[in-house]
Amino acid sequence: MLFGEIIMNDAMISTKNISANNMRNNVKIGLEIHVQLNTKTKLFCSCPVPKSGDVPNSKCCEICLGHPGSKPVLNREALKKALLLALALNCTISEEIIFSRKSYFYPDLAKNYQISQFEIPLGKNGYIQINGKKINLRRVHIEEDPAALVHPETIATSSYVLIDYNRSGIPLCEIVTEPDIISPEEARLFMKKIITILDYLNIYDPNLVIKADANVSIKESGYVRAEIKNISSFKEIERALNYEIQRHRDEIKEGKKIIQETRAWRYDSGKTILLRKKETDDDYGYIVDPDLCTYHVSADMLKKLKDEIPEMPEERINKFVSKFKLAKDDAEVIANEKVLAEMLERAAEKVKPELAARWIRREVVRIANYHDMDLHKIPLTIEQLIELLDMVEKNKITDNTAKEILERLFERSFSPAEYVKENNLGIIHDLGRLKDACRETVDDNKKVVEDYLSGKEEALNFLLGQVMKKTKGKANPKEIREMMLRLIKDNN
Repeated sequence: MLFGEIIMNDAMISTKNISANNMRNNVKIGLEIHVQLNTKTKLFCSCPVPKSGDVPNSKCCEICLGHPGSKPVLNREALKKALLLALALNCTISEEIIFSRKSYFYPDLAKNYQISQFEIPLGKNGYIQINGKKINLRRVHIEEDPAALVHPETIATSSYVLIDYNRSGIPLCEIVTEPDIISPEEARLFMKKIITILDYLNIYDPNLVIKADANVSIKESGYVRAEIKNISSFKEIERALNYEIQRHRDEIKEGKKIIQETRAWRYDSGKTILLRKKETDDDYGYIVDPDLCTYHVSADMLKKLKDEIPEMPEERINKFVSKFKLAKDDAEVIANEKVLAEMLERAAEKVKPELAARWIRREVVRIANYHDMDLHKIPLTIEQLIELLDMVEKNKITDNTAKEILERLFERSFSPAEYVKENNLGIIHDLGRLKDACRETVDDNKKVVEDYLSGKEEALNFLLGQVMKKTKGKANPKEIREMMLRLIKDNN
């Protein structure tokens, strides 16, 4: 993705001319990523996790709302999924799991505190690799989601706010990086890698938006950071960071002092706005939650969880290169999308892996992009893909015919083999018919033949295209090329 162009009419702040190299100099970025775990119930009660369209405030209880006497109980499945993520992120796992109350007053907290982890996170000192660079992770912890604030207009202009407590208590896993990220582009790549890991672990709902808070600072300010809250896409992460870095630089040039603060990203205007001065950990008055016991993570439990971790992208890349003999670039692109990786694994059982990889990486992705379709939602089944590629491998249909069929499979479901039979789309193997088509093409295009003989290689492609038209795309391109060259040679 290229750096976005954002031009403000009022502040005249533009990221258009910020070079990638300049953006990387003396910039520190840390991310706090909030992942909603795909459990059936909330983190500390038996209320079902709400779905889109649910009536507001219909999926909550005394525990969600913090009524006196209500007692939270930890969701075991949420803990398990959070531990799987921490292990996959190379974290050191805490032997004891404790929860704290993060106290602050805000309308989305009915009990005036959020149950989170502070003193001892679930996992710490993890890392992931981005293009060979290690991004260190400070902590991975679990916490409950606050309620949802609904502003009738915007945060800045609404005269009142509505509260939906359905969301209160949903299990979140928070991933906090060290400020090791040095550019908005690298932040986007990091987010993409995290989502790939989540997808492989199957611990989140890919239909839900993953939000991140970004902390950004520059050397010119003495690395005084600003936090940008609730950014919800790769593109917007990059846009928001581009804007905020340039805002810091512009204010310093104007002699202003950068202060630590929390800001909101406005997607519509492409700029950040001040929410509040940045709080510190001391402001939250953390205390250990007396209503929740200490949970112990045994060595046996960790061993079982490690055994549950599936084959991850790096392992699949190595396998695709060594076992399937794929180019590393192809292996990386496919392995970094779980849907594509599983498609290749299945297809390689029936057809040549190189053939399957070429069609999956280029054609399946191309058509999905054309339809602006999430790979998790493509209608193509693996059985249909194998059936199609089997005909290509056995030279029963041309590549062009296969491409057209694949495009149709994204629009409706059918059997590729039956479709080829019903529409007579199989490759023509009648040599007499092919020779006639080649001979007619040569006779009708003598000037083009002369151009080819004079050294214009592209002229041959024109002739081959004419033969393909005559055969309605059902001729084998390699076969007619050889036939055409022999015919031209024999006639000259």
